[in-house]
Amino acid sequence: MTHQDDPYALRPWLASYPEGVPADISDSDYSTVVDLFRTSVASYADRISMESFGATLSYRELGRAADCVASWLQSQGLQKGDRVAIMSPNVLAYPAVMFGVLNAGGVVVNVNPLYTHGELEHQINDAEPRFIFVFENFAHTVEAAWPKMNVERAIVLAPGDLMGLRGLVVNFVSRHIKKMVPAYDLPGSISFSQVLEAGARKAPAPVEVTRDDIAFLQYTGGTTGVAKGAVLLHRNVAANVEQSWAWLRWFLEPRGPHRMVTALPLYHIFGLTACCMLLLRTGGSCLLIANPRDLPGFIATLRKTRLTLFSGVNTLYAALADHPEIGSVDFSNVAMNISGGMSTQEVVAHQWKALSGKPIIEGYGLSETSPIVTINRPDIAEFTGCIGYPIPSTEISIRKSDGDIAPPGERGELCVRGPQVMPGYWRRPDETAKVMTADGFFRTGDIAILQPDGIVKIVDRLKDMILVSGFNVYPNEVEAVLVEHPKVKEAAVIGVPFEHSGEAPMAFIVPRDASLTREELREFVHERLTGYKAPRFYEFRDSLPKTNVGKILRRALKDEHVARTLSANDEGRGRSVKTEIQEQEPN
Repeated sequence: MTHQDDPYALRPWLASYPEGVPADISDSDYSTVVDLFRTSVASYADRISMESFGATLSYRELGRAADCVASWLQSQGLQKGDRVAIMSPNVLAYPAVMFGVLNAGGVVVNVNPLYTHGELEHQINDAEPRFIFVFENFAHTVEAAWPKMNVERAIVLAPGDLMGLRGLVVNFVSRHIKKMVPAYDLPGSISFSQVLEAGARKAPAPVEVTRDDIAFLQYTGGTTGVAKGAVLLHRNVAANVEQSWAWLRWFLEPRGPHRMVTALPLYHIFGLTACCMLLLRTGGSCLLIANPRDLPGFIATLRKTRLTLFSGVNTLYAALADHPEIGSVDFSNVAMNISGGMSTQEVVAHQWKALSGKPIIEGYGLSETSPIVTINRPDIAEFTGCIGYPIPSTEISIRKSDGDIAPPGERGELCVRGPQVMPGYWRRPDETAKVMTADGFFRTGDIAILQPDGIVKIVDRLKDMILVSGFNVYPNEVEAVLVEHPKVKEAAVIGVPFEHSGEAPMAFIVPRDASLTREELREFVHERLTGYKAPRFYEFRDSLPKTNVGKILRRALKDEHVARTLSANDEGRGRSVKTEIQEQEPN
C-alpha cells in the first residue's frame, strides 16, 4: 500500500509524521538479522560496538567473537534451526553469543537469569535448546534444573570475558571480593574462553539464512500465565529495526554516532531490538549495564560516560531521579530519552525532564511485535502521556469487545498488523488462534484510545481492568494519581472481590515518607477521582514485586492477596483478609 492510495481517513497518524518519514518501508529495505550484523561489522569495523565495566569491543572484535561461537557450535553438530539458550545479564559475551548462534543458522532462546529452577525447566523443556550459555552467577540455578532438562552442554560466561587482562581483574573482584558467584557443579560444562579458543581454529561454514527462518524464541506471558515462546522470524526483527530507523533517522543521524545507555536487559525484547539491534544498524555503541539495581554503581558509570541516548522503564527513571547522586551526571549531550515496557507516569516524566533537560519519548511494543509498534515524535518538547504514532508499515485498529472498530476517542483493544508481527507462538496453535483476528491483526490485550490526530493512548491491560458496579476502573489511571502524592514512592492497584460492588480497587503503597497515612491518601484521591475509582483498601509495603525490567507485577499482588484470603478462611478465622484491612482503616 502506498501513501497516495491510503487516505488519512484510514491512517490518520500519517498527517502527524515528521517530514521525510515514509508511510511504509519497502521489502527491499531489510533482509535478515545476520545480514544486518555483517553489514554493520564491515561498515563500522573500527568503531566501538559494546562497552562494559570500562572495557570496549569494536565491531571487528565483536564480529570475530561471534564467528568463533558459530564455528564452535558447528563443530558440536549444530544444524540450521537448532535452538541455543542464553541466560545472562548485559555483559560483552552476550551479543557475541547471540550473533554467533544466528550466524551458525541457530535460533536464540533468551532466558531471564532471575528465573527459579522451576521456571527455567519449563522454558527449556518447551524450547528444547541443545546448548545453554549461562552467566556464572546463575549457574547454580541451571545445576538445580539440570536433571530435568534435556540439554547437551552448558557453557559458563564470566563478567570479564572478551576484556583481555582487565577481565581477569573483573572476574577476581566478582568471585572473591564481592562473592557474587554461588558454588555450582554442572556436568560437562566448559568456559566461554574455551569456546573462543576452539572456535578460533576454523572459520565457520557459511549457512544460508533466509528472512523466513526463525531468529528468536522470545518467551512472554510469564506475568499473566504460563510463559510461551513468541516466534520471531529474521524478517520480523530486521523489519522492526528498519521501521524504527525510518521513524528516527532524520532526528538521530545528524547528531550521531550515538552511545546508548543500555540498562534494559538484552534478553528482554525492548533491550534486544530497540537498543542493541537499532544501535548496531546505525554504527553506534551500547553501554551495557549488567546490574541497574546497583544504583550507586550505575550512577558512577554514568558520570564517566558521554551519553547521547538513554533507555529505560518508568521504575528505572523514577529510582534514578530519586537518587541523591544523580545530579553529578552530565546529561548535556543527551539527544533523546526513550521509555517503554510499561506506562510512564507523568510525575516521573516531569522529574526526568527537569533533571536531563529532555523529555521522555515514550514508545510501545510487545514481544509478539518484535517489539516496536508506536513511538512519539523525537522532537516533542514535553512528555505527551501517549505512546505515540504507529511507525511506518504499521496498521492499528481499536476494537470493541464485539470485534467492531471503535471510533476515535473511544476505548477498545489495540490490534496491530505489520511486518514486525510474529507468525505465532512456538508449538501453540491454540494460543496463536486466540490472539489473531480473521483479518490478520494481533490482539495486544491492551485497552487504548486512538485520538483524532492518530496518536495512541494506552488506558490499561484488558485483564487488569477492574469492574466496580458495572463501571470500568483502569489501574494505570488510579496509580498515576496516587504517585502524585509527595509522600508516595510507588503504587500498584488491583481489583479484589467486594460484596457490595463485585470488585473494589485495592492499592499497595510504598511510602516515600513514613508519616503517610491512609486517611491522607483517601482525601487526596477523592479530590481527584470519582468515588468508584478510589481505592477502598490500602496496604503499605516496603517494596512491590517487579519483573526483570522493573514492571510492577499486579498479578503477583493479586495471587498473594488470594492466597492470604484462602489461608485466612482455611484457618477458620471467619473473615477474609480484605475485611481485616478495611477494619484497620480509620473511619
